[in-house]
Amino acid sequence: MADQHIISSVPESTTNPLEHGFETVVFASRWIQAPLYAGLIVAELLYAYKFLVELWEMVVHIQGLEETKFMLGVLGLIDVTMVANLLTMVIIGGYATFVSKLSLEGHPDRPDWLTHVDPGTIKVKLAASLIGISSIHLLKAFVDVGNEDPEHIKWKIFIHMTFLGSAIFLAWTDKIMQKDKKH
Repeated sequence: MADQHIISSVPESTTNPLEHGFETVVFASRWIQAPLYAGLIVAELLYAYKFLVELWEMVVHIQGLEETKFMLGVLGLIDVTMVANLLTMVIIGGYATFVSKLSLEGHPDRPDWLTHVDPGTIKVKLAASLIGISSIHLLKAFVDVGNEDPEHIKWKIFIHMTFLGSAIFLAWTDKIMQKDKKH
């Protein structure tokens, strides 16, 4: 009896075949993004290669590296890693949000953040990652301040503050949107 109520409460489709066909094509168009995510995976592989090349250069030249140059090299490795993290977030989160669900239930390595991925969350996480990357670039400039153009440092600070303000605004907007969903 309960099943009949559920079945009868589902509205019958009033769309014509042409409209239904078009809606099917529109919904299937999300798969156009799949090659873009595949391309980002290739970019992440290139970042992993770049990381290994930079690490190898540091290993080979460790005896002749001054502490400042070594620190700049390590900060460069952190920067590459943070960009790779950003790529991973975009690939997994974007694919799961916009293309197709990932069948990862019960997978021991499933990231916790995947349970609550939505476009707002992805934007806030991306903004936070960009702040981290910008922070590394700013720290590199401060460590090597003698070789940096003061005008470039000013621009890096301005850009960093813009990222920070944008992230705060995005997080605030997302919080408001989440609050509205609960009501």
